[in-house]
This record gives sequence, C-alpha cells and structure tokens, in this order.
Amino acid sequence: MYGIILAGGSGSRLWPLSRELYPKQLLKINTTKSLLEMTFLRLLNIIDEKNILSITNAKHFSDVKTQLSSITKNPILLSEPAQKNTAPAISVSVKYLLDKGHDDIILVVPSDHLIKDDKTFKDAVLKAEKLAEDGYIVTFGIKPDTPETGYGYIKSSKNLNEFSYSVDEFKEKPDLETAKKYLENGDYFWNSGIFMFRASVFMETLKKFAPEIYKITEEFDFTKDDTVEFTKFDKMPAISVDYAVMEHASNIVNVPLDCGWNDLGSWEAIYDINEKDKDNNVKIGTTCTQNCKNSLIYSSNRLVAGVGLDNIILVETSDAILACKKDETQDVKKIFDKLKEIKDETHLVHTTVYRPWGYYTVLNQGEGYLTKMICVSPHGQLSLQSHNFRSEHWVVLSGSARVTLDNKNFILKPGSSIDIPVKVKHSLGNPYGEELKIIEVQKGDKLVEEDIIRYKDIYGRVKA
Repeated sequence: MYGIILAGGSGSRLWPLSRELYPKQLLKINTTKSLLEMTFLRLLNIIDEKNILSITNAKHFSDVKTQLSSITKNPILLSEPAQKNTAPAISVSVKYLLDKGHDDIILVVPSDHLIKDDKTFKDAVLKAEKLAEDGYIVTFGIKPDTPETGYGYIKSSKNLNEFSYSVDEFKEKPDLETAKKYLENGDYFWNSGIFMFRASVFMETLKKFAPEIYKITEEFDFTKDDTVEFTKFDKMPAISVDYAVMEHASNIVNVPLDCGWNDLGSWEAIYDINEKDKDNNVKIGTTCTQNCKNSLIYSSNRLVAGVGLDNIILVETSDAILACKKDETQDVKKIFDKLKEIKDETHLVHTTVYRPWGYYTVLNQGEGYLTKMICVSPHGQLSLQSHNFRSEHWVVLSGSARVTLDNKNFILKPGSSIDIPVKVKHSLGNPYGEELKIIEVQKGDKLVEEDIIRYKDIYGRVKA
C-alpha cells in the first residue's frame, strides 16, 4: 500500500493561530506534535515510510520538509507551484507513483485532521483495502452526532457487505435545518476527505469524468525528475476531488469510520475536542476568568482575562485577537479573506516564524528599522547569505554564536555584538548543545525576507 498526504491547505478558519504561510497542519494545537507529524506517524502503522508521498504548496515546502525530516531521513515530497485544490494535487501524486512503477492501492489522507483512535483507523483501512483491490474507490464516512454545517455529507442507504455501504450521492455543506434533517434521517455520513483506490482505477475514473485534468496530468513525466512544472500545473482547473470525480463515479463505496475523527476546521471544533472545566470552559495558555461558561479562551503569549462570557471564542496571539460567538466560527474565514484583500500581513504570517534552524520573533518595526529575537537550535546553522538593501547588528543574549563574516570566523559570547554591513556575505551558527538567542536590528530602506541571497545552506534551500 502507498500513502498520499495532502499538506497544502490554508486553515483560514483557525485564524489568527493559523496563517497563510504557517497553516494549521504545521501547528501544535495543544499537542506535542503538529497535525502533519501525527498524520505521518499514523500512516507508519500501516505503510512503510518509503511508500508515503506528501504533496504541499511551494510556499509550505520548506516547513513541511523540516517537520517530516524529524520523523524520516528522506521524506518524499512534491511541491505544487500553485494552489489548485485537491483534484489536481491527487492526480499529479497518483501519476508520480505510476511513473515510478507503482500501480498499487493508495490511501489519500488530509494532513490537518485529528484522529484519536489509531487502531480503529488502521482496522478500517485494512478492511477497505480489499474493496480497493476489487476496483472500488473507497470513501470513509463519519457517522454524525451533531447537525454540523461545516462538513460535506455522503448519503449511504444500502449495505454493500458487513462493513461498507453503497454511496447514493454526495451533498455539499448544508444549512442548519438541512443538517438537522440529515442527522435525523440516519443515512448520512460526514465526508472525511479520506479516500482509497488503485492508482490505475483512479486515473481511468479521472479520464472519464475530469478529462481536462487527466490530459494535463498525462503531460507530466516523473521518470525524468520530480518537478511539478508550473507551466503545466497552472493550466489545471481549481476543483476538489469530490466535485471532479467522486460525485460522478458509480464505483464509490463508503466505509464508516468511528475513530474519534475531527477535521479541526473551526474554533468550535477546537472547543469540542478539549477538556472542559466545571463551567464547561476550555482554557488554553495563561487565562483568568470570572463568571464565564461554555467558552474557549486561548492565550498564546499574554494573560487573557474574561468576565461574563457565554458561548464565546476568545483567541489571543502576539499580533491579533479574535472574539466571536461560538456558533459563528465558520465565518472566521471571511475575516481572513478581508485581511488578505486589504493586504494586512496578519493573514499571512505570525510575528514568530519557524525555520529549519529554529525561529525568529519580530519585536518591533518602523520606518527604516526592524528588530527581531532570533533563536537558533543546538547545532542549527543559518545559510551563508547577503542582503542588498539592509545592514544588521547582532547582540548575543544567551548561548554562544559562531559568526562567519566576509570569510572570517568569530565566536561571540553573551553581551558581545557584531555589525553586518550591506552586501557582505555572512552566516550565523550554533555548534553547541544549548539554544542560542540573539537580538537582530535591521536598518535599511527595504526590510523584507525576500532580500536574502543564499550561497550555501545545509537545509537544501540553495538551488544548483
């Protein structure tokens, strides 16, 4: 069996915790590992690591590679040069596996869902494998326990065998009244977005119902290299695999999945999965409440205090605060879209940004200056680089820094500082066993991350 992990989502409904450049699959939401890492580890219970392929958007590629590299030495990754939804992502991934000689059973999973019972998940997958071997495309349905308006639905009324159903039709995300009817009816399942099929069966179905995607997909030749060419991929229609294939095919079957599944697609979902206090509140981080009930209070950095809240979501990050009614969390995406439209950077990136070597936090910025706190993990190393538009001044706070500046090496201790002139090649490393923290002050007319020219990089971010 082979696995395809879809790791290109934006997670806009979990703003302000999720950002366009650091979406929810990369987040550790009250857990020790990210949703992406947990997804990969879950597949390892079923599939060999060399048979797991992940596909992500180009802007998330480095972060996805960094996280997966903490689990497996050589993660197999495809980079989408444009966001085109799940149908193009899956079709290109399947073509990749076929070109590598693998017309095998494939399990397709999103990277940003929570599954609490890995054993039940594994059992359902192994049962479904037999159906996929018989030429079916398997979808995994979740029996609903609430009238959820944030999920698509699958109508399944007839048993195919003792553990699966035939699929009557797929339904789009309903309004509340329709969702209540689906729940009462009993024949409807939530669409988990998890699928299984043989590679060639999927391509035949794609050819029949989405010929435009099929034709473009056939133009890729992964026998030569693993590049998803922009000029070809950009021609793909932006469409989900449900719209393109699943809603039309007759060989779809539904295997019910009762494994504590949640797609964590909203703050209400985060509230649902977390432990409640005696007043039915979920409190994460540093919080203080008085006379609050049925609410989620989330603190990332500062104390968040609430008085008299009822059915409220309150989320704090270092640069944004969200407050909304708990039953209106699906509309957080509209706020995200508005911020994107007016080019407000809080939709795009956090003040804390993670890199393969550690992270940095923007402390302050203004006209012609920007101040960061940079934390380099033990044995981490920034690339050898230069800047055309800014100078930098570094002050070591803790740990010891190895600085390369214009082909000369320096060891800096706490309290030491160094100036990095414009256009001079330089690098910052931490060859020691404790974290290195420095303050960086940038000065210049153009203070953007794009003003980085890399010459050498141990994380493979320099193209040959």
